[in-house]
Amino acid sequence: MADDERPNRLEVARRHLQRVLAAWDEPTDWDDLSLYGFYCLEAAIMAASDFLGWDTKAQHTDKARAARRLHDERGLPDVEDLLGEMNQARKATAYGDMEIPELHAEDVASEIEAFVEAVAHLIEARE
Repeated sequence: MADDERPNRLEVARRHLQRVLAAWDEPTDWDDLSLYGFYCLEAAIMAASDFLGWDTKAQHTDKARAARRLHDERGLPDVEDLLGEMNQARKATAYGDMEIPELHAEDVASEIEAFVEAVAHLIEARE
């Protein structure tokens, strides 16, 4: 897919974030929170990586490394562990064969929102 055909990953992350923010309130919709939380983080990581010219592959482990690098080199919030927890939560709700990690829904939503805002600031401050 050509760059001009690729969806704006920051906009994708923001769209997923809206689902995250709608899902955390009581009763928490863990299906949506885990799925869209995971996808939101991944889209934001890829948006920042694309902007910085980093060659980040589509594999989860590469995105986790990019999350660590964004924190270490650019001072963005550290979401590497949260990304793993959201992946586990997503699998738990989708397949039902593992436990959902112990997560506080409001904190998860807040951390994800803060990360997306930090990525947006990184990108929009340099455009």
